[in-house]
Amino acid sequence: MTLVDSRDNAGPSRDTLEHSRALTHPALRASVERLPDEARAVAAYHLGWCDEQGAPHEVRGGKALRPALVLSAAQSVGGSAEAAVPAAVAVELVHNFSLLHDDVIDGDETRRHRPSAWAVFGTGAAILAGDAMLTAATEVLVTSESPVAVEAARDLSRTVHTLIHGQSTDMEFEQRRYVAVDECVDMAEAKTGALLGCACALGASFGGGTEQQVSRLGRFGRCIGLAFQHVDDLLGIWGDPSVTGKPIHSDLRSRKKTLPILAALHSDTPAAEELNELYRNDRALSEQEVQHAANLVERAGGRRFSLDEADRLLGVALNELDGGLEGAAVSELTELARLATRRDH
Repeated sequence: MTLVDSRDNAGPSRDTLEHSRALTHPALRASVERLPDEARAVAAYHLGWCDEQGAPHEVRGGKALRPALVLSAAQSVGGSAEAAVPAAVAVELVHNFSLLHDDVIDGDETRRHRPSAWAVFGTGAAILAGDAMLTAATEVLVTSESPVAVEAARDLSRTVHTLIHGQSTDMEFEQRRYVAVDECVDMAEAKTGALLGCACALGASFGGGTEQQVSRLGRFGRCIGLAFQHVDDLLGIWGDPSVTGKPIHSDLRSRKKTLPILAALHSDTPAAEELNELYRNDRALSEQEVQHAANLVERAGGRRFSLDEADRLLGVALNELDGGLEGAAVSELTELARLATRRDH
């Protein structure tokens, strides 16, 4: 059983991502350049633009999926990608604000194959840089010349509140013995689905879309976001560290309650009973036990559950693109959705 679909994703979706980077990168850099000196240094390092001493050193950053979704959503309602660049930059700033904070909260010492920002500059500096990027996101929107700028800033602010609620709930789960699968789904929808839904909705708004088009594209993005989280949780157990840039089995080692793990814990199977016993024990797990836990999650059906859910959610998302949208941009959104839900990092 493979973790992700074996189909090649190196074609049109990669071209769309590169085009998105080319359009948004100058505006993103300009926004970061306006940050206070200390925050700018941390943000530039986190984004892969410099080394620990601030010397220019380009490192391939994230997938830049969210900006690409913004621009393609704008084009799908008949607007231009250029008009939606402020929304794309704002969403990317919010995403990276959340990553900076998440790394501190989770204690993750690596991101994208090098030390995470907090591990280099300290927790306080990383948190403040994230705060500065969040503020910059609002500034980008409200200073744009779009007629929807103010409402877009309100929508993004509401999304950040939802995202923070999702992260808080995720932290709460770590302290609880029992968490239902539905609770975890709600948390993932808030933590991950909300921002992808906002990205697509903002793109449609900046592209001049109708209220119905904005709503449909928002639902498309939220479904992709939840599917994305299912895959992310699978990668947290079985991803290749040389590809993901993160240590293998980190979720199991810290006894996190992710979607595939909870599905396994609630499966009413012998493997689930054994996995529950490992999770109830408070002592640190040995490497052998962590590997055994990964095997138990698979035997209890957790891996299959998240693979099937990612496929189902992809289908639901693509149904939202059926009719009333520009064909070429719909093809881009479709490829981006497949890339997000069938990936290895």
